[in-house]
Amino acid sequence: MSSMHNPSMAASQKLYAALFHVLLLSLFPLNAKSSARTQAEALLQWRSTLSFSPPPLSSWSRSNLNNLCKWTAVSCSSTSQTVSQINLGSLNITGTLAHFNFTPFTDLTGFDIQNNSVNGAIPSAIGSLSKLTHLDLSVNLFEGSIPVEISQLTELQYLSLYNNNLNGIIPFQLANLPKVRHLDLGANYLENPDWSKFSMPSLEYLSFSLNELTAEFPHFITNCRNLTFLDLSLNKFTGQIPELVFTNLGKLETLNLYNNSFQGNIPSSIGQLKHLEKLDLRNNALNSTIPPELGLCTNLTYLALAGNHLSGELPLSLSNLAKIADMGLSDNSLSEVGNLTMLQILDLNTNQLHGELPQTISNITSLTSINLFGNNLSGSIPSDFGKYMRSLEYASFSYNREVPQSLTSLKGLEYLDFSDNKLTGNISKELGSYEKLSSLDLSHNNLAAFSKINPQELLMAIQDCAVKEEDYHNAQQLTVASPQRITKRFLLVLSFRFVAY
Repeated sequence: MSSMHNPSMAASQKLYAALFHVLLLSLFPLNAKSSARTQAEALLQWRSTLSFSPPPLSSWSRSNLNNLCKWTAVSCSSTSQTVSQINLGSLNITGTLAHFNFTPFTDLTGFDIQNNSVNGAIPSAIGSLSKLTHLDLSVNLFEGSIPVEISQLTELQYLSLYNNNLNGIIPFQLANLPKVRHLDLGANYLENPDWSKFSMPSLEYLSFSLNELTAEFPHFITNCRNLTFLDLSLNKFTGQIPELVFTNLGKLETLNLYNNSFQGNIPSSIGQLKHLEKLDLRNNALNSTIPPELGLCTNLTYLALAGNHLSGELPLSLSNLAKIADMGLSDNSLSEVGNLTMLQILDLNTNQLHGELPQTISNITSLTSINLFGNNLSGSIPSDFGKYMRSLEYASFSYNREVPQSLTSLKGLEYLDFSDNKLTGNISKELGSYEKLSSLDLSHNNLAAFSKINPQELLMAIQDCAVKEEDYHNAQQLTVASPQRITKRFLLVLSFRFVAY
């Protein structure tokens, strides 16, 4: 008989259906609880494999199994009460990820174990974290290659593998991460991929620094128009810097190409980088002159062009860089100094500067360090140099004939170098009273001039320094008495000799 014609059987079927529906609904919170428990057990299992588990992880225990969301370094979703983030950064963890079970963490959006001692390979299973947006494995001891499976994390926005021991070719499949804004693979041993397969237009921060990358500038970078930070330093890149870097990447705030083998000139289009704050092109093979258009980068605070083959004069337009605090132009063939009033650090050592130091250098009142060693400057230091430089701590000159009276106002000076000059006169009077001076270099000068120096006056001029008896290595034997109060170490360099006190 059909159930359609049996009212009793039809009623029973409806009852069973209703009970099944109620049972099904009741299982949802049970499933959630079970999932959280599975996650807790997975974390406990991994913790048991660590070589060192830090005290902060003491909350990870079986007795606390039902309070997963209150465990140290664990954050949970307010809706599902399952783990959404794991932040284990800087906890001094030692171990591997080999036994970390990623499978239960289906809702994980953040995984951060930076600055620990986690070693071994990066597990390919990490690619199962389909909702992950933030992955930071930096400053650890990971080795081996970057697993291709990371390219499956299509929601990823932040990826840092900085400062590990990773090697091999960078997987071109990383270009499958369309949402990544921050990518840092620096300080590893990574090698060139096929850059033509790369396209990561969402990038805002990119670092490949300190790897084993060679050949020419990766072309895909010139299409990353949202970049604000680019660091390719300490690699082996060659060829010219593409002009598209300066015309397309208008949002750049930091450009670091330090210590490669880039050649050619610095194009005038560099002036289009209006937001640039830090420019580091040190230790390359760049030639020609410094383009005047660099003066259009008015947000620059740091400029480093040392160790290239640049020549000619410093453009007067650099005086427009009102925010510049640190300028390093040493080891080039530059021949003129400009007017840069806001500088704190000026390094022009080993260039071809000649003639007298311009009077305008006295206007750089914020200087804390000036290094003009190894040039062809002659004549006198401007008479008012140092008069308004209250913060100057380091001064190195290698060309001067006279010591200006204004140097006596530099009470904060700690290092003073007048070596390889032709100093004359009573130097002790010009030196004044330096309460913080710890190093004075007067070597390689006109020794006859030293016979005019009264050593007792020199000691009186240099307060609170420890000095012992020593001769000047010339025709005259001089006795130097130590001050009664010795409060610090003082390095005095006289006539080809280093004398440590």
